[in-house]
Amino acid sequence: VLCLLCGACGVGRVAAMASSSTPGMRSYARRDELLRIQKQAQRRWEEARVFEADAPPARPPFEGEKFFGNFPYPYMNGVLHLGHAFSLSKLEFASAYYRLRGRNVLLPFGFHCTGMPIKACADKLDREIRQFGNPPLFPCDDGQMREDSVADAVSPDANFLPEGEETAEPEKFKSKKSKAAAKTGTAKYQWEILQSLGLPDHEVSNFRDPLYWLNYFPPIAIRDLKDFGLGCDWRRSFITTDVNPYYDSFVRWQLRKLKNEGKVVKDKRYTIYSPLDGQPCADHDRASGEGVLPQEYTLIKMQVQPPFTGKLKALEGKQVFLAAATLRPETMYGQTNAWVLPDGHYGAFEINDIDVFVVTRRAALNLAFQQLSKIPEKPTCLLEMTGYELIGIPLRSPLTCNEIVYALPMLTILTDKGTGIVTSVPSDSPDDYMALKNLKMKPALRAKYGVQDEWVLPFEVIPIINITEFGDKSAEKVCNDLKIKSPNEKDKLAEAKRLTYLKGFTEGTMLVGEYKGVKVQDAKPLIREALLKTGQAVKYSEPEKKVMSRSGDECVVALTDQWYLMYGEPVWKAKAIECLAGMELYNDETRHGFENTLGWLNQWACSRSFGLGTRLPWDEQFLVESLSDSTIYMAYYAVSHILQSGDVYGRSKGSIKVEQLTDEVWDYIFCDGCFPKTDIPDGLLRQLKQEFDYWYPFDVRVSGKDLIQNHLTFCIYNHTAIFHPQKWPRAFRCNGMLMLNSEKMSKSTGNFCTLKQAIEEFSSDATRFALADSGDTMDDANFVYETANSAILRLTKEIVWMKELFESEHLLRQGPPTTFADGAFENEINIAIHFTEKNYNMMMFREALKSGFYDLQTARDEYRLSCGSAGMNRNLLWRFMDVQTRLLTPICPHYAEHVWMEVLKNEGFAIKAGWPAASTPDWTLMRANQYLQDSIITFRKILQKQMTSSKNIRNAEMDCVSPTPAVGFIFVAEQYDGWKDECLKILRTKYDKNIRAFAPDQEILSALMSSSVARMTDAKQVIKQCMPFIKFKKNETLTVGPQVLDTKLPFGEIQLLEENLDRIKRQLGLDVVSIFSFTDLETVDKLGSHVSVLKQNPPSPGAPVLVFVPSSEALEKGILQNGEINSLNSKIPS
Repeated sequence: VLCLLCGACGVGRVAAMASSSTPGMRSYARRDELLRIQKQAQRRWEEARVFEADAPPARPPFEGEKFFGNFPYPYMNGVLHLGHAFSLSKLEFASAYYRLRGRNVLLPFGFHCTGMPIKACADKLDREIRQFGNPPLFPCDDGQMREDSVADAVSPDANFLPEGEETAEPEKFKSKKSKAAAKTGTAKYQWEILQSLGLPDHEVSNFRDPLYWLNYFPPIAIRDLKDFGLGCDWRRSFITTDVNPYYDSFVRWQLRKLKNEGKVVKDKRYTIYSPLDGQPCADHDRASGEGVLPQEYTLIKMQVQPPFTGKLKALEGKQVFLAAATLRPETMYGQTNAWVLPDGHYGAFEINDIDVFVVTRRAALNLAFQQLSKIPEKPTCLLEMTGYELIGIPLRSPLTCNEIVYALPMLTILTDKGTGIVTSVPSDSPDDYMALKNLKMKPALRAKYGVQDEWVLPFEVIPIINITEFGDKSAEKVCNDLKIKSPNEKDKLAEAKRLTYLKGFTEGTMLVGEYKGVKVQDAKPLIREALLKTGQAVKYSEPEKKVMSRSGDECVVALTDQWYLMYGEPVWKAKAIECLAGMELYNDETRHGFENTLGWLNQWACSRSFGLGTRLPWDEQFLVESLSDSTIYMAYYAVSHILQSGDVYGRSKGSIKVEQLTDEVWDYIFCDGCFPKTDIPDGLLRQLKQEFDYWYPFDVRVSGKDLIQNHLTFCIYNHTAIFHPQKWPRAFRCNGMLMLNSEKMSKSTGNFCTLKQAIEEFSSDATRFALADSGDTMDDANFVYETANSAILRLTKEIVWMKELFESEHLLRQGPPTTFADGAFENEINIAIHFTEKNYNMMMFREALKSGFYDLQTARDEYRLSCGSAGMNRNLLWRFMDVQTRLLTPICPHYAEHVWMEVLKNEGFAIKAGWPAASTPDWTLMRANQYLQDSIITFRKILQKQMTSSKNIRNAEMDCVSPTPAVGFIFVAEQYDGWKDECLKILRTKYDKNIRAFAPDQEILSALMSSSVARMTDAKQVIKQCMPFIKFKKNETLTVGPQVLDTKLPFGEIQLLEENLDRIKRQLGLDVVSIFSFTDLETVDKLGSHVSVLKQNPPSPGAPVLVFVPSSEALEKGILQNGEINSLNSKIPS
């Protein structure tokens, strides 16, 4: 019966559902059972509309009455995947927790369609069809047409289609080609990408229309999220863009309000720009390079001196410059030469009618979009050349004392950074110093590149900046210190640059020029401005790193005249900082991320000319970009169900027409504006305002950490600009990215899983279980298939165990809990409730799963083992089932509903069952129980070791007589005394509980030498005797806690062990166990040779020691009591 009730070993009827591990024999019975339970629970929820939440009439919420959480709406250019589900699960678990606790919970969900990705994909598909046909016949790599480039679509299965639909759903119908493309990531055409979603040919062609995407993917997302068990009020769902007239009106009001407050201005700014799209490329418009900003340089004009030779002869009559990008214009005083890449490809590009810049084509393209090209946005290349053809060109460069410098070869120049032309300042640049030194020392290297001696040898290092630590030739000093011998030692040179670069700016002093004696950081902007003003340099910007747009082109930095949001403006920034200071962010790393973003974030281009979205209300040639129409839409959730009547597209004609939503109406609803003059019924208008006032501010917004640098910070800015402070956000909960089976989730590698696939493979609850177990911190989390499979097994086994428990109820011990095991188990239940509540409150769901499920399971199994023949208590087991079900409900709600209704036979819904009541945990009892468990484990190890030794002796003696039963003697030291007691007193006074740290060792040693211990012997003896013990207790304190510094445990060890003697004997397999105090010297002496065990490892408080003695020897030495002797004699064979 005890084994039947375990659940840990999987016996009984559990075996009937077991999955076979035999290849080809795998059973899905368990998974299918969870899917059946899932559908049953979702049907009940939908019928009862349990997730719909409304504001009560005409009053604000009481403290702790409501919970409104939200999640960044996903972009609708595909189906949802596990990455979406991971972040969303944080909100779902939190919402389910507060719903369980009785709060009025609102979890809405919208769909983002604004921006260029959908339009870009639709246009790309249209180009493919026009070029390759419908269905298309794509070329192979060798130029031949691929006859199998578009595999025949599998015939739709009517059983898979929703009633009334004729088109296939994604992932249902997969041709061999599209499946392979999906796994290997080889699809390069938009047609193939859509095929990889399982779409048949006749469906794919419809996606040429951008609006088809908007109609196709949101319903599929809703379906998948409902299958996931998301506790969403779907009445409030909506899509963005002007396709939804209500949301369009809301965004127009928001932008007009910002403009009226001076938060939106039109100006020229440097911005990341897509030449193909013809508009700025914001973070959400990028295929790669999210978060990359423009990097501004000073472009030094190094004029080519006549006579022009070689290819440059064609440029006679023009002013030709080698244009070098630098971040350190103040160092131009120390130029000795210019560097070019011999194998690099350069061009002479027209800047205007007179000036020509020699740069790389990439740099010329950036210049062309910054009004530095004769033809705007189109670089005009007069001639092309290699770096070889530039070597030796004489140059006149600004600020340097050298009248002429020469272009020389450098092999480490990167042409994807800057212009491919580099100024050389060997006094302060380790790279320049080593390259110039290398050319000087190696005639053969000069000869290889045709470098004449007069171009190199006369030029010496020019001291221009003094740095206290490195002197006036910092590059030479640090290269010598690091023993750098070659310009190819990249790591050492990087370290040299790290050492000198920042200090040169922050600590350096100018030695030359107009600003001699001025700090470098003060002189730099003045020198730069002078260079720009005199025309010896121009401004130049390029992306910090490579940025690719979703249209497939490499982005540049453009100087654009457009509309900007004035993020970073001092007054507005101060309000954003104030808002952030009052928010719950759950960890310091998140707060630091926001503080850093607020530090650098400046004006943001909020308009676009291509894509989908809302038109700027005052300048309708532009669209509002995708990160600017999604900053306060959480407020729109409060009223969307009334305005849109539950239609996600806003097409239904409800009680309010779009034309009625004037700015005055929006101001009244959201900003406590005056009651507007409108024909909207007063009651309806007040209902809209009541919904907003009740739900706002939102309680938490959950997101991936990647949105800190844009969307989430924009959210703070816009809330502070539009809403009163009491409506500002209360909390953000950010998490890391999701890995799949310890590898980066990526479509290109095939390591990818959609939400629908996960649910079909594992069930919703097993998927949710594995998501909760994936991780809670800002580090990347890990969804493990094995965890999801294990969850299937655990949940189904638990259901079977509970059912069998009900059937075996008559075999359980009735009445109130009475034994130590009962009390300890009941306490463990209370502890589980306590910690799980704490973990849910802190949104630490992996920890909540541990405390509310794993730890409870362990406690239940330990309780079963500890009860012995007395059996388990029925009331405690019934409470265990109730508590475990409630604690697991937020994570596995379908399982919980099934247990709640079908197993426990309760009324109502598990998701609204209430948080389980609990007494205050008895921490002393917890320590006592843990002490008992740890002691038994330790005893078992000691017994096994001693019995192994005894067996070896018996084998050596060829003893054929059966061994006599075993006897165990447990020795306990309940208190430290003497010098150890004194050491612990000192440690207690030197430990700071607030910072969990001890005072310095010297301070502890000083206290020890002033104590009574030191007066009893000499200093050396004190140190030798006490310091190892002190070190051990310090380490134990930092690991376990300060309670280890107590001289005795808060319970009687001997009393506890004696109370649980039967359990100890049963779990050790010993017939007789006796317990003694270590101070009982008479008994210790009777151990004979076995006393060595105590000498080698003497007992201490919390660490009793077991001595194993053969029964015959125990009887002979007279250690046992009469009852123990009788018990033992009955076991000894005659």
